[in-house]
Amino acid sequence: MTGRILEAATTLFLRDGYGVTSLEAVAAAAGVSKRTLYARFSGKAALLQVVVERLLARWLPPFDAGLEQSGGLEATLLAAAQVMLATALVPEAMALRRLMVAEIGRFPELARVMQDAGAGIGVQRLAGVLERAGIADPVWAAQQFMVLVLAVPQQRASGPGPALEPAALQDWAVRAVGLFLRGAAAPSGHEVAL
Repeated sequence: MTGRILEAATTLFLRDGYGVTSLEAVAAAAGVSKRTLYARFSGKAALLQVVVERLLARWLPPFDAGLEQSGGLEATLLAAAQVMLATALVPEAMALRRLMVAEIGRFPELARVMQDAGAGIGVQRLAGVLERAGIADPVWAAQQFMVLVLAVPQQRASGPGPALEPAALQDWAVRAVGLFLRGAAAPSGHEVAL
């Protein structure tokens, strides 16, 4: 029964948004009574948190496997970047991103849910890898890496410009890791003009 509730909630939240989706609508879509729903979830934010945690339970194991990649930091970051791109661009992840962008201003509890059950987990796991590699300020570096890898491909997949094809995504991952590890410094002997 909880599975039916979570399936219905996932569909409604991702399709209709957080503000429009009521617990009554979730109960009706799941074919359960409101009393049954309220017995399992204390409110809409709690239900969304479980929905996000459930999605992450599917998305995090491949990310974790990428972080366990042997072969050095570059290989580990490349594996993580590839998984991040493959995961972040699936329809459910794009719908969750749209939900967050559209509704976080009206429903600030979404920020807490996403931090506690979403982005914060990935940042902390990546920061652990970076810290073991001796990267200064590993949490900040992990946040920057995630933005570097995901921002443009997600933006393109959302509509402004054509979505990146698989070969372009692979190239993007390789180049993002290279930029992260080596920075945007000019080649030795060349001065960057401002």
